[in-house]
Amino acid sequence: MTTHAMQKTYPEIRPVRWAYRLIVFFMVLTGFGQMPIYKRYYINEVPGLGWLSDFYATHTLHYAGAALFLGLAAYMAVGWFASWKKEWSLTWSGWARVGLLGALAATGVLRVAKNMPNVVFSPNFTMVIDMSHLFLTMALLVALLVFAVLRPGWVKEKHEA
Repeated sequence: MTTHAMQKTYPEIRPVRWAYRLIVFFMVLTGFGQMPIYKRYYINEVPGLGWLSDFYATHTLHYAGAALFLGLAAYMAVGWFASWKKEWSLTWSGWARVGLLGALAATGVLRVAKNMPNVVFSPNFTMVIDMSHLFLTMALLVALLVFAVLRPGWVKEKHEA
């Protein structure tokens, strides 16, 4: 069964799913705002989108989104290990999403650490972290498009094959 079936048993999944979608959307939007692409391609000229070219605004919103994402991930992990794991198992797409999101979170934490005044990474390691974070973001976006078409869901009931 898919996440849709799990929704019948666990009604809190629907708002969590929408929160996840909104957080991922704004994380991608503000993450790309860290690069100068919105100003370069005049997206910031669209009325109401001028803030996208403000590095400090997108940086602050990206960190706030990261905090919300980590909170949501903690909520889901506790729910999973406390009760859901007994009846549900992750599908192949669930494992792919968890892996990509976990790797993104790990590289994001390293990027935050890199910005601390007392933390110094070598230039090569910094570049690896930055490029990994960007690559993982692109991989997640491609995976989400594939999952939107295939609709495999995150979970299935344990008694299913």
